[in-house]
Amino acid sequence: MKQITLLLSIFCFSVLNAQQKINPKHIEIVRDSFGVPHIYAKTDAEVAYGLAFANAEDDYKTIQTSLMAGKAMLGRYNGKAGAKIDYVVKLLRIKELVEAHYESDISPQYKKLLEGYCQGLNAFAKKYPEKILMKKLFPVTPKDLLAFSVLQLNISSGVDKALGRILNGTIPAAIDQFKPVASNAYAFNSNKTIDGNVYLALNTHQPLEGPVSWYEAHLISEEGWNMLGALFPGSPTALTGVNENLGWAHTVNNPDKLDVYQLEINPSNKTQYKFDGEWMNLEVTTAKLKVKVGALKIGIKKKVYWSKYGPTMIKDEKAFSIRTGALFEIRGLEQWYRMNKAKNFTEFRNAYEMNAIPGYNVMYADKYDTIFYLSNAIMPFRNKNYDWKKTLPGNTSKTLWTTYHPVKDLPQQLNPKSGYLFNSNHSPYNSSASTDNLQRKNYDPTMGYETHENNRSLRFMELMKGRDKISFEDLKKIKYDLQLPAKISYSTNTDTLFLISEVEFPDIKEQIITMKNWNHKANIESEGATLMAIIYYYVVDKIGKGNIGYRTFTKEKTVEVLRFAKNYLQTYFGKTNVALGEYQKLVRGDKAIPLPGLPDVISSMDSAPYKNGMVKGRHGESYIQLTKFTKDGPEIESIISYGSSNIPGSKHYDDQMELFTNQKTKKMSLKKEDVYRNAERIYHPF
Repeated sequence: MKQITLLLSIFCFSVLNAQQKINPKHIEIVRDSFGVPHIYAKTDAEVAYGLAFANAEDDYKTIQTSLMAGKAMLGRYNGKAGAKIDYVVKLLRIKELVEAHYESDISPQYKKLLEGYCQGLNAFAKKYPEKILMKKLFPVTPKDLLAFSVLQLNISSGVDKALGRILNGTIPAAIDQFKPVASNAYAFNSNKTIDGNVYLALNTHQPLEGPVSWYEAHLISEEGWNMLGALFPGSPTALTGVNENLGWAHTVNNPDKLDVYQLEINPSNKTQYKFDGEWMNLEVTTAKLKVKVGALKIGIKKKVYWSKYGPTMIKDEKAFSIRTGALFEIRGLEQWYRMNKAKNFTEFRNAYEMNAIPGYNVMYADKYDTIFYLSNAIMPFRNKNYDWKKTLPGNTSKTLWTTYHPVKDLPQQLNPKSGYLFNSNHSPYNSSASTDNLQRKNYDPTMGYETHENNRSLRFMELMKGRDKISFEDLKKIKYDLQLPAKISYSTNTDTLFLISEVEFPDIKEQIITMKNWNHKANIESEGATLMAIIYYYVVDKIGKGNIGYRTFTKEKTVEVLRFAKNYLQTYFGKTNVALGEYQKLVRGDKAIPLPGLPDVISSMDSAPYKNGMVKGRHGESYIQLTKFTKDGPEIESIISYGSSNIPGSKHYDDQMELFTNQKTKKMSLKKEDVYRNAERIYHPF
């Protein structure tokens, strides 16, 4: 009896302790001269509270809209576009997944952290009710945070593209991806560095604004958390960066992470499908959505279907299901947290053994001279008798996978003899020197790992050719390179742009000569880069509208695009010799400054229309972190595209822009004494 009483007492104490209210006076937010928050507290949960509060101070609107998406409430705020996302949340059963697995799958330690973060967000909402976009959004719970993370990770696994293909009738056609997805990650150990230190280059290419743009923060507790890196608004932990011992960078990868199945529907019952010779009932529920239309919120009901394979959509009397590992996993954020807390490669690798993050290449480096590359994915064991790149038969258990490859089965390299590793969203079978590279034949072909190269991978190889050792300054020059490779490798072959005769086409003589004389560099002074950018966006637009003929640059197409570029410049600039910095800007508020870069150069930039014929950067160089691991600790430099605050009028709304466009960085430190010495402001959350 005494044992039972003691156990009950311990249980009750644990519950009370887990739900204990955090005292914000135990947390210090230290803002440095660039407004980056360095958050100090005794416990990880208190640090998470401070992070939530600091991030809300800087970008409350984005955090709220992200949470609306996870809670399937976005349609109430921004209408039809938001309602589409709400429907996807219902279709994927995200809330049900989190509800079913929260207690069993999330560790008590991480639950405390999530609760601390939510307390910080809710405290901010209570302090500033006038900033709340939707009252029913609060209070925020740990399950809300996980729901949005599950949505994000499903989108990164290709769910949105697959659903789009089903709805627009392009199944089983391949997804057309003309525009390159871009990020770079490099790691060098003492075999390759002049000073014998380990280098890590974190160079993610993300949208410059919005729910998946980067926010920089430094998180430090007395429980062993000391992490400086970047996260998305609303994330309770860093997603990339460095701690005192190690660091990692991510790039997007594209193995075959998602499968699409066509169901065999019963002609006499449209909600039944055949499976292993028997008719099975689709699970049917009704999604109740609210959509903002003017000042009203209109209720809409939409059927949601689910088969043994997963979420199911019916289009033109055909039914398709999708299946990906991200549909069944809620621990992604906790895995990132464990990576934050890792002290060495063994602990970092153990975090990856959770197999909870459904994708992304990881580039790792540490102070112990270890470098590591992994092309990560939640990769199912698949039946090799089927072509998994195509739409699959959804009438047999032979195509219904249920188990996953362990991490050791995935493409990876540890400490190659060459002393370096790299990835730029290209093939994992080319991640080091040619003599060290992985062999495709050694991996399960149903994983569908990419085998292509791109401009950034080709250019990196050019830059490494003939180098015995590199310095940290060399690393910076490589990371900030603006040069296309000798053999340009866009999806459309651009060779003809540089080969046609100016004599044959005198009306575009100037443009032809400019392209022939262009050094293929995307610096702000370059006129050739401007022509290339205008042509690139013109062709992307054409292909996006279904004109796939623009994938091949015939002489006629080349003349067409050059004439378009000439007319564009004359129309908007009144001249035809326009430098890239006149045409492309980094824009925030009223500030617009010249911006270097083209899509798929190492220092990449993709732009969107701005005004008066100019374009503004929207995706590419965003958060950059360069680290040298020395005997005295990591030496860290970083930069972000705009500033730490998304609040117009804030001192830190745009104070990193000039450094960013001039390819310069700011010094950062994990050491508490450095942070406090250079503090601009020290305060407690409310």
